[in-house]
Amino acid sequence: MISPMQDELTKAIVTDLGLTDLPADQQKSLIAQFGEIALKAATLAVVGKLAEDNREEFAILAETGDPAALKAFLDREVPGHEELAKAAVAEEVKKFKEFQKP
Repeated sequence: MISPMQDELTKAIVTDLGLTDLPADQQKSLIAQFGEIALKAATLAVVGKLAEDNREEFAILAETGDPAALKAFLDREVPGHEELAKAAVAEEVKKFKEFQKP
């Protein structure tokens, strides 16, 4: 199951990389190649803002797959986490575009 945050980030990546005109299966393939790196960057950016003693709770919530509980936790512990994640993804998109330049 894709969390709402992942779904939103995936849509942003498709738009930012200019892939909106490609068929959905090609979008998925390209996002699969790129998305894992961007998602890790977003997660690291958010986790990096967590207090050390909250990281274990984050890991437990992330493993349970309950997006509402995870979002409530992040809303409480990392104000602005969605913007932080989006900024991290935007940075990865920028790096990807630079890499793709001839």
